[in-house]
Amino acid sequence: MPYLVTTGTAGVIEINGTVIVEILTFLIMLAVLARYVYPEVVRLAEARQRAVADQLRLAEKDRAEAEARMQDAQAKLDEARKTAQQVIDAANKSGEQVRQELRQKAEEESRRTIESARTQIESERDKAIRSVRTEVANLVVQATEKVIGETLDERKHKALIERSIEEVAGGDGRRRQGGA
Repeated sequence: MPYLVTTGTAGVIEINGTVIVEILTFLIMLAVLARYVYPEVVRLAEARQRAVADQLRLAEKDRAEAEARMQDAQAKLDEARKTAQQVIDAANKSGEQVRQELRQKAEEESRRTIESARTQIESERDKAIRSVRTEVANLVVQATEKVIGETLDERKHKALIERSIEEVAGGDGRRRQGGA
């Protein structure tokens, strides 16, 4: 080891004035960099880090807001679907109710029409029977007058008409036995 100190060689590196100047220059450069450049680089790096953190925070906030808006939109969509389904159900129910009412009205109108037709038919039948009875009575009176050759008084006339109507109403058109 004493050999090293006296000659100033350390094997591969030879320590002389240039190495010392280089080391000194390196240390001065390091001090200048540490004093002026390094704080600026650290400040810029920290500012960049803060900007990135702010952007991440902002992105997270925007994502949360977007998610909240999407949930609101989904809730509104679900509510709209529910409302639409209620409207459809109400329309179907209303349509069914209207259909039932129309069916009932049609059935009632049909019953009234049938009843009116029955009443009219019955009235026309009664009118036809009265007309036939009157016509038969007139024919009987005329036939009797021709056969008997005389005019009947009111009482005989009515009795003859009643008896003739009963014979015709009996359906066979023959005189009943035992009466005449």
